[in-house]
Amino acid sequence: MAVKDACDQLNARLAPYWSKFGPSASMKTIAHAAYIDRVNLAANGFWKMPKIGYTWGNYDVKTVKPMYYYFTQGIGCSEVELDLLTGDHTVLRTDIKMDVGRSINPAIDYGQIEGAFVQGQGLFTMEESLWTQKGELFTRGPGTYKIPGFSDIPQEFNVSFLQDVEGGWKHLRSIQSSKGTGEPPLFLGASVLFALREALVSARRDNGVKEYLALDSPATAERLRLAVGDDILRMGTVEPKGERNFFVAVA
Repeated sequence: MAVKDACDQLNARLAPYWSKFGPSASMKTIAHAAYIDRVNLAANGFWKMPKIGYTWGNYDVKTVKPMYYYFTQGIGCSEVELDLLTGDHTVLRTDIKMDVGRSINPAIDYGQIEGAFVQGQGLFTMEESLWTQKGELFTRGPGTYKIPGFSDIPQEFNVSFLQDVEGGWKHLRSIQSSKGTGEPPLFLGASVLFALREALVSARRDNGVKEYLALDSPATAERLRLAVGDDILRMGTVEPKGERNFFVAVA
């Protein structure tokens, strides 16, 4: 809507030139004539949500207040394969269904959803921030801070939009009843974390581990391997004797 506000300003400035040259004139002709007359061809648009004030718990259709027009939602499901010997994992498949309203440009929305998901996947599985005991950030470059690469994205990646919602978008006052996409799908990357947790639960059950599994995010290969609970892990366990970890992590 802010873009529309800027466009309305420009259209108002160019209206005299459309009247002069006629509706069949090219934009080049109109813009050139306005430029020669020193008409400002740049505009700043601004818009704010006119109605908002949703109250959680109020489901009365007669008194409920409208939420933000661009609020969106989605659902994601991921299938993973976990290497119990190394802690490495592969995302075999991810399916996402996203409500973006009536998409203005599906290609952009698909890219935003896929990109946000992979960003979230990295956030929940590999992007671990570490500091030294002196408070210096250790993970500040590609040698120590890992983000998802080509081999980390789901091997089968299916993204689709919610379609043909009967009356579901009529209340929207956005351009063409569209919704924001951006980063909301980021949290769907947590489906990889939860799938890894289920894989660990199964592995621990096979290994006779009965303790509750506490898996912190990000679920790095190190954390995944240490949570398997097999005989190799038990043989390699070292009890701390007052040593202090060189790195500090934010739990």
